[in-house]
Formats: sequence, C-alpha cells, structure tokens
Amino acid sequence: MTFLDMLQTAGQRNASMLCVGLDPDPARFPGGWRGDASKIADFCARIVEATADLAIAFKPQIAYFAAHRAEEQLERVVAHIRRVAPHVPIILDAKRGDIGSTAEQYAIEAFERYQADAVTLSPFMGFDSVQPYLKYPGKGAFLLCRTSNPGGDDLQNQRLADVPGQPLLYEHVAGLAQGPWNLNGQLGLVVGATYPAEIARVRALAPTLPLLVPGVGAQGGDARATVQAGWTDNGPLIVNSSRAILYASSGDDFADAARRAAQDTRDQLQAARS
Repeated sequence: MTFLDMLQTAGQRNASMLCVGLDPDPARFPGGWRGDASKIADFCARIVEATADLAIAFKPQIAYFAAHRAEEQLERVVAHIRRVAPHVPIILDAKRGDIGSTAEQYAIEAFERYQADAVTLSPFMGFDSVQPYLKYPGKGAFLLCRTSNPGGDDLQNQRLADVPGQPLLYEHVAGLAQGPWNLNGQLGLVVGATYPAEIARVRALAPTLPLLVPGVGAQGGDARATVQAGWTDNGPLIVNSSRAILYASSGDDFADAARRAAQDTRDQLQAARS
C-alpha cells in the first residue's frame, strides 16, 4: 500500500484525523523510568498500544531519539508499530533539507533504515533537495510550508517580488507542491495549527494535498478551527498532538491517560467536521 492508501485506510478504520507524535523525553517519563533513556522504546510502545485504534498516523521525531543515542530504539518502535497497528502509517519527522548525494543518503535513512512511510522536509534548498525522496514509489514527503513557531514569520511570511503575483513565500511553496514539484502525487505540506487563517489559504492553494498540522494541544492550536480551515473531502488532514498525549500523566497510569487524551482530541477533531 502507498502512504496515501494507508492514510485513507487508517482514517476510515479509526475514524480519525489525529496523528500521535512520538517525542520521547526521558526527563518527563513516569515513575522509575524518569531520566532513563534506555526506556525510550518501552515508553513509546506503551503509547502506541494505547492509541493504535485512535490514530491516523504516528509521527516519531528523530531528534528525541538521536539526542540519546537511541536510533536503534527508534527502529524497534517502528517495528512495534508495524506489529500492533500495521494499517497506521509512520511519518518520520526529520525536517531534512540537503542536495545531491547527501539528500539521497537521507532518503535511504528515512525509507530504508527506518522504514517510514513519509518524511518531513525543508524545501529551502529547492526541488533538487526534494527529488531524491520522490524516487521511492508510494512514499510521502511533507514540505515545511507555514510552521507554528513565531519565527516562521521571518521567512515564510515574506513577499516574493520576482514571482508573478508576488505571493508570500509559504504561498509559493504551497503552489509548487500542488503543481510542478508533485511529479508522482507524493507531496504534502506542513502547516501549523496556530495559524488557522493561513491553513485555509494553503488549503485553497493546495486543495488535494495532505496537510500535516502540528500545534494542537501543548502549543495552543485549536482543534475546531484547524479542521474548519483545512478539512475537505479531497485533501487529507493529519492533525498532530504530541506532548498533550504523551505526558497526560506523570504516574504509572500514563498509557491510560494518553489514551483518554488521544480519544478526546480525536473526538473533537471528528466533531468539527460537521
């Protein structure tokens, strides 16, 4: 199955637009696991098991593994997701952005080493930094477009005087992803939940692309506003929540609390469709 096939299957089977972000921080682990980086895979496995029937996707953030020399644990987490939720796609949140042979190596990392179904990328270096990932049939690539951090304005919200129509940079990225860069229908866009008006603008420019929307939960994004701005019948919406789910409890009931938080967010997102 292609990434888009898996996305559709998981969305229908789990009645969900919720992506569960896996950002394991040992300093926030519960009880006796606190501060123990060797428990990263165990912590993530419990979260996956608790939310496997609620998620449209899982999104491990590679930095939270690499910072603790836990890349092998990331491989174990991916394998565990394949066992307990084989219908749920995995988006590797890596935000890679490089050219030529280096981009080819990053693509091998994402799709061969970690067996991800999709990856996040920075498009700042242009199409040749994206193209190596598109050589993997059926895989997805999400381009950073309008991110949720305040510093996103520094570049993304600047107008391009030399481009016809003088679009803002994020608008130009959306147009490229919907059009000439999307050679095999593999591209999606990352748009932060803290800017619902700009989610709507991106959706207008890219009506059929999957939108990965981080920022609901701990970052303050509003679930209803996000869905109303970005959901359509033809363009998948993937709304990520990480910390609000992972750290819903600091006690031994963390997995049960994570499930409750995930179910509440999933249900809010579904209700907003109407």
